[in-house]
This record gives sequence, C-alpha cells and structure tokens, in this order.
Amino acid sequence: MPRPEATHAKQVDAAHIVELERALARVAYLLTRVRRHDQAMVQCGLTMDRASVPLLRLLADAGEPMRLGELATRLDVEAPHVSRQIQRLEKAGYVERVPDPDDRRAQRVRPTASGRRAVEAVRQVLRGWMAEALTDWTTEDLQALSVLNHRMVDAFLDHAEVIGDLGATARDRPSRTA
Repeated sequence: MPRPEATHAKQVDAAHIVELERALARVAYLLTRVRRHDQAMVQCGLTMDRASVPLLRLLADAGEPMRLGELATRLDVEAPHVSRQIQRLEKAGYVERVPDPDDRRAQRVRPTASGRRAVEAVRQVLRGWMAEALTDWTTEDLQALSVLNHRMVDAFLDHAEVIGDLGATARDRPSRTA
C-alpha cells in the first residue's frame, strides 16, 4: 500500500504536537529522575551527583578544554553553578584545570582519564537499559527512531538560533556519535 504524501507540521493538527510534547516529557522524566541516577551510579560504581553528569559528558565530548563561562552558556546555567560542580568534579579526580592558551590569566577545564572512564561507564549503563527496554523493537524501528530524534533535535537547535537562545547554537550541537 503506498504511503500517503507527507504533510508538513504547519499543516498537521496541533494534537500531534500535544502528543509529542507529552511523550518527550515522559522520556525526560524517566531519564532524569533521582532513583534512575542513583541506580546508574551504583551499577557504575561511581559517586557523582546528577548535576555533574551532563557537565562531565559535555567536557568529554568537547575534545578540548573549555572555559567555565562557555560551559555555563552551553548548559544554560549560571556560572557559579558550574564553578561549584567543577570543584566537586576536580576534588573527585574527574576533571583538571589547565592554562588557557589564549589568556594567561584564565584557565580551562578538561576531563581526566578517570573522568572519561566515568562518562563511558554511565553511557554503557544507560545504553544497556535502553537496549533492554527496546529489545522487542525491530532494527528498522530503532533506526527510524534514531533518525527522527536527531532530526527533531536539529530542528530544535535551529529554532533556538532563530529565537536567540545562546545556550544552544549550531556550533555547539551535541555529537550524534557520542
């Protein structure tokens, strides 16, 4: 049976957007709840608070040391929040400060080998949970979901640029491979 011709979102009933928002809210809740974080940390053998995980992931994905202000902008949080989290991560041995090659007065932060291992351990646990939950899905469905999610994220980032959201720019797009 041939597929009906595609319609653009502007022509689609707003009910689809409502359902999409509901689904995304459910996913966000399931991925960010405290109990899930605590279970992941136990399974990884790590001690790290919830706010530190996205910060450490961003640093690991960056490929180069970053300034604290840039981290705050990319995470869309206040600079003092990032400073506190970096201090905790530094004390735990997950990050280190290095001189800023562009400004001798400034410092940048990068993950240590221990920090990179911690990020990979968290990713492995989360990927394992996802694989278990989606075990009955076909390869085609998983591929379609992945493609559509990346497409949606790219559209959200494009829109963030249009509305001037400096915390999410095309230059700062999360890697699709990380």
